[in-house]
Amino acid sequence: MNKFAIKNACIVNEGKSFTATVFILNDVIERITQDEHPDTSGYVVIDGTGKHLFPGVIDTHVHFRDPGLLHKGDMISESAAAAAGGVTGIADMPNTIPQTTNIQHFNDKCRRAEETCLVNFSFYLGATNDNLDELLNADPSRVIGVKLFMGSSTGNMLTDNEKTLENIFKHLRLPIVAHCEDEARIKNNIAKVKADCLDFSIHPIIRDAEACFLSSEKAVNLATKYNTRLHLAHLSTQKELSLLRNDIPLIEKKITGEVCVHHLWFSDGDYPAKSAQIKCNPAIKALSDRDSLRDALKSNLLDSVATDHAPHAWEEKRRPYFESPSGIPLVQHALPTMLEMARQGIFTLEQIVEKMCHNPATLFHIEKRGFIREGYYADLVLLDLNDRWKVEPDNILYKCQWSPFQGFTFHSKILMTFVNGYPVWDNGTINDAQKGKQLQFKR
Repeated sequence: MNKFAIKNACIVNEGKSFTATVFILNDVIERITQDEHPDTSGYVVIDGTGKHLFPGVIDTHVHFRDPGLLHKGDMISESAAAAAGGVTGIADMPNTIPQTTNIQHFNDKCRRAEETCLVNFSFYLGATNDNLDELLNADPSRVIGVKLFMGSSTGNMLTDNEKTLENIFKHLRLPIVAHCEDEARIKNNIAKVKADCLDFSIHPIIRDAEACFLSSEKAVNLATKYNTRLHLAHLSTQKELSLLRNDIPLIEKKITGEVCVHHLWFSDGDYPAKSAQIKCNPAIKALSDRDSLRDALKSNLLDSVATDHAPHAWEEKRRPYFESPSGIPLVQHALPTMLEMARQGIFTLEQIVEKMCHNPATLFHIEKRGFIREGYYADLVLLDLNDRWKVEPDNILYKCQWSPFQGFTFHSKILMTFVNGYPVWDNGTINDAQKGKQLQFKR
């Protein structure tokens, strides 16, 4: 039995910050009280004085590489890194081996996760040019959504048949999460570059803003035509923001936008120092794009923050530009990075909680998660916002064992991460006796 009382922490939840004590009984939040001296007899008391308590982060865009790409990462290693980063729920993408493009492979991944994943989980089904029947038969209470690669990326799950795209947007009732980059423009850009000028700073020139906009605009036009629920993944450009709106409540939006932490933190000025470490699709672009994304997150044009956590072995990343795979491991360091931006005055703590915890739950109709509410699952993160720590090889939990933040000193530390009331991350230690649960969706 889990019985904890997190006492006198500053709770950040639903646009407010206030001091209270949270009681956990088994896997749920039993009670929240602002009494100065609550009765905690029978509970393990955790002193939250001077600390902050957030809902657990829900990262709706990760690549844990399991199954089939286990040299890059696996369900055990990457979920441990997630817990260390304050992430209590994840949604894993379908470009594994085998690809998650049918219900059988989806169920296989669920069984694997039930045995090994330390945080709560769901999985996307991947769209292809010929699997619409599988997508239509998916259980909307178990499947978070359908990943649509309108531009090819790692795994080459490109859906480019025009009739298929029309049918997906016309008939599908699960949310579509789209990776949007125009393949023809990218190939044309590649043909223009000089073979002797291929340092990694060429990446945002090859996968440029226009490639992103052309594809995102196409997806939005299809979604508008068929009134489809569309979530644009990892938006990276100022221009794409014109496709979004912020004049209606989130729950009424049919078209929403996600931004990833690396597009909020890095810019093209970081390629000389970081090189392959920040090669990702879509590319990290100009400083003006980064700053526009920050503003759009604050103004609610952008609705959620994710990581697109995508580990690769270091020997793979060190290859020449065209051979080096795109992807950044980030799930352990995303919340600390956002807190660093809060420290710089870019975002408020309330905005971070809204975009990383509340809104993912709202966007995908996740049951009883994403908020600190009585009766909700006890997915919680206890933080010290004044505790410096440096990213070193011995505290990186990713299986790939590298991070673009190596050597960087963060000023906020994640002390404890509770998943369903169980302290998976406890002051630098992973506890793995209890596994996460499959996320459920109320649609």
